[in-house]
Amino acid sequence: MLIQVMRAKIHRVRVTQADLNYVGSIAIDEELMRAAGIYEHERVQVVNVNNGERLETYVIKAPAGSGTISLNGPAARKCQVGDIVIIVAYGWIAPDEAAKHTPTVIFPDADNRV
Repeated sequence: MLIQVMRAKIHRVRVTQADLNYVGSIAIDEELMRAAGIYEHERVQVVNVNNGERLETYVIKAPAGSGTISLNGPAARKCQVGDIVIIVAYGWIAPDEAAKHTPTVIFPDADNRV
């Protein structure tokens, strides 16, 4: 049996764009992705601190150093520019590995920089 655990988290970044007419996804500054160990096209959970909304989508890269956090497509209805979100990636591990598992958690600054 495997259990699902948090493996990476970008804690409290500010939404910089919400594009309803985009196909879908969340665009994340590539530097934030790299620092957290989150991959392009990976499924993530996005938790909106401002309104309590939770959603799942997939990640696309935004330009490195841009500070971009853009919720796209239907996800754009779940947030507003300026909202604070937490982005979480999960992975599957054996229960006996859980005790020694340490997720990567980053705490970007107010400008969405590492």
